Amino acid sequence: MADPRTTAASVRAPIGQYGGGFMMSREAKAVCDEHGLGAREFYFRGRCGVLGECDADVVNSVVVFFPREHVEESWNGGRKLPVERAVELYAEVCRAWGRRKLGDHDGCTRIAELLLRVVERASPAGVPLFAGWRAVPLADDPPARAVQLMHVVRELRGGLHANAVVAAGLDPLEATLAAGHDATPFGAVAGERIARFFNWPEPYATPGPHVVARRAAVEETTDDLMATVFSVLDEDESDDLIELLRFGHAR
Repeated sequence: MADPRTTAASVRAPIGQYGGGFMMSREAKAVCDEHGLGAREFYFRGRCGVLGECDADVVNSVVVFFPREHVEESWNGGRKLPVERAVELYAEVCRAWGRRKLGDHDGCTRIAELLLRVVERASPAGVPLFAGWRAVPLADDPPARAVQLMHVVRELRGGLHANAVVAAGLDPLEATLAAGHDATPFGAVAGERIARFFNWPEPYATPGPHVVARRAAVEETTDDLMATVFSVLDEDESDDLIELLRFGHAR
């Protein structure tokens, strides 16, 4: 029987992979091609468009782990697409990718049912992207709905994790380099690959033992915060969610 903290740790990787995989999908590329957008222009415009039309610095404040210059260039470069439309397109890419990846997964209805309860009851304090995406209408069909909710939960964990990194006094690049990452669309990868993917300039300094230890403590704090989120599920429901997402994660 899984307790809330075990649930938070167990679902981190599959929700990270399925809730973020659509961002680099062929569906996303098709939208970029159709609207003349770079991949990161659509990424920031679509993902962060729930904040409304705003200065790039506002976007930078919530996408903590990217270099400021890269965020500004991408956000401003995507202004050719209105934010409302960008969010609509981003949500539809998420749904279409979910249908393609999990269309034959019988557990999607149950995954969506459980994650909806988690999302509805979670506090939006300090996690504006989660709050914004929670307000976006959900798809009706189970595969698309399940993946869209995974995206929303991913934004929740990501926002709480960013808060924990800042509270620990870690530089975002340090935090990226000081640990492996298993909740990515790539699966489990080293920090250097993620830093490179985020467009941080090389070479990278090797984090010292104290930084590695603080980064490990941040991960523990994030799991603690997410345990509160998953406490709305009872033990049987938690077991169901872990098992269903394990099945999807193995696909």
